[in-house]
Amino acid sequence: MDLWVIITVAAAAVQTLRLLMQKRLKGLGLSTGGATFSRFFFNAPLIFGLLAALVVLGAPLPGWPPLRFWGFVIAGGLGQIIATFCTVALFSERSFAVGVAFTKSETLMVAAFSTLLLAEPVSLPGMIAIGVGTAGVIALSRPPQGWAGSGVVNRGVGLGLMAGAFFAISAVGYRGATLCIASDSALFRATAALAAVTLFQSIAMGLWLGWREPGEVARVARAWKATLPVGVAGLLGSLGWFLAFALMNAAYVRSLGQVELIFSLAVSVLVFRERVSLRELAGIGLLAAGIVGIVTAA
Repeated sequence: MDLWVIITVAAAAVQTLRLLMQKRLKGLGLSTGGATFSRFFFNAPLIFGLLAALVVLGAPLPGWPPLRFWGFVIAGGLGQIIATFCTVALFSERSFAVGVAFTKSETLMVAAFSTLLLAEPVSLPGMIAIGVGTAGVIALSRPPQGWAGSGVVNRGVGLGLMAGAFFAISAVGYRGATLCIASDSALFRATAALAAVTLFQSIAMGLWLGWREPGEVARVARAWKATLPVGVAGLLGSLGWFLAFALMNAAYVRSLGQVELIFSLAVSVLVFRERVSLRELAGIGLLAAGIVGIVTAA
């Protein structure tokens, strides 16, 4: 099995854990911005420590990255902030399940953006596999009361589509950033790109909260016992995603990463003893078929 496949599945598993912890932060009195910022707050010193360790262990220092690198860093970093903000905001919506379903349009958008911005088109078998997997994801994300009972034009849908679009921009930006670093080590390229992105996100979010929500950064810091695990989980997941992006086309990585829905469903069955419907089984089947197709096509 290819290394990028193993890394992507591991990153998806960690992301499932991080989302569960981040949802809990909304109950600690943090704003949407504060809950979003929590995932970046502790990451910068950790990732720079890892980067320094790689250099000490002998990783050669490449030349200063080109201006294009910083464009990808800013686009990817802003895209992730906005997408995370939209996703956290969805937790407060009655149409949460519908909105989450629409965030899954991300995989199709990543394929389009990868072709346009990175000249990395997806093969026809790959697009078919992505389409099958997306159909499975939408089936799994269908709200309990059905689409008709939730409406297809509401704030939740808008937030979901925005989250999907900006997550797609983020994935393509991160893939582009890793390609701009002149190093043969995928781990070094992933770590260096993640360090630059994390520093940018920490500064940008800190300035934003200081301007729009005075005191929120201090509230995040005071809630460090709850926010630190979110930050560490976010760091491990992000490093996994960046390493996968350094190894493979972002469209394939993000499509395979939808396996996180299967993980979430497994938690609901094994931990909360919830029953799986025939629709969910069909969705799992489609998603699994899509994943197999993606791995084969790549």
